[in-house]
Amino acid sequence: MIGGDGATRRYRVAHRTTYSYSQQVTSSYGRAYLTPREFPGQRLLAHDVHIDPAPSDRSIGADVYGNTTCYFHVTAGHRELVVSAESTVEVDPPAELADGPAMLPWESARPGHGNGPLAVEFTLDLHPPEITDEVTAYAAQSLTPGRPLLAAVRELTTRIHRDFAYRSGSTNVSTRVIDVFAARTGVCQDFARIGAACLRSHGLAARYVSGYLATDPPPGKERMIGADATHAWAAVWIPGESPAERAGRWIGFDPTNDQLADERYIVAAWGRDYADVPPLRGIIYTEAKESTITVAVDVTPVEAW
Repeated sequence: MIGGDGATRRYRVAHRTTYSYSQQVTSSYGRAYLTPREFPGQRLLAHDVHIDPAPSDRSIGADVYGNTTCYFHVTAGHRELVVSAESTVEVDPPAELADGPAMLPWESARPGHGNGPLAVEFTLDLHPPEITDEVTAYAAQSLTPGRPLLAAVRELTTRIHRDFAYRSGSTNVSTRVIDVFAARTGVCQDFARIGAACLRSHGLAARYVSGYLATDPPPGKERMIGADATHAWAAVWIPGESPAERAGRWIGFDPTNDQLADERYIVAAWGRDYADVPPLRGIIYTEAKESTITVAVDVTPVEAW
């Protein structure tokens, strides 16, 4: 993994998804969240999405959270659909957190009463509910009264990393937090959702973040094109340092890797849960009984100048 060294990084991200079907698909509607976001600290320098077969209709829009989405409709008959996105993104290191609101008691970071109005939605539970007595009690071990927010979030991140084993294929997009608690296994999206549920259970605002994490090959090995993967982490809201900063800011934390998000993390989209921002979703019309999906992701550091 590329170590965060406090320098601005530039990456080229290639994300290719291939759907194959046992019989012809006559119509395919799709929605993609494959365009990295732009915000202070991250700049999108170039981006393109290629769809094969070519869609008869496509459009670009934004959802309620400001994520860029690509809609497409393929009407040509096909047994294979390929969606390829290529992006060039520049990411700055996060701002210093040694002082300021992140060091105040976590209770002061609860949004409401004119403080962080846009963050309030991210304090709400999902439907069906994910916040249980077990989740609340688990979070309380880190969110002790008066503890600085950053210290509490760091410890919660470490505890999830320690207490839940990463096991590819052990869950799917429909697996609930309560089931992950029971099995004590999951993948990055599960651990991000656990972190968010824990913070929400105590009135804090937390969002689910979808994107990419830049990695390096093991020592002595060459980079394997397409060997990377999409990644997921969570972010907690903290208030601004003055009345003029009512929007506050968000601190990303990654239980899968037991660290805070830094310049290695490339944000594609954010929402309240995975269901808000899946990389791809859609509807097809076909008599096919079998289908497969193959995803290849490559995140390559490039020279900025």
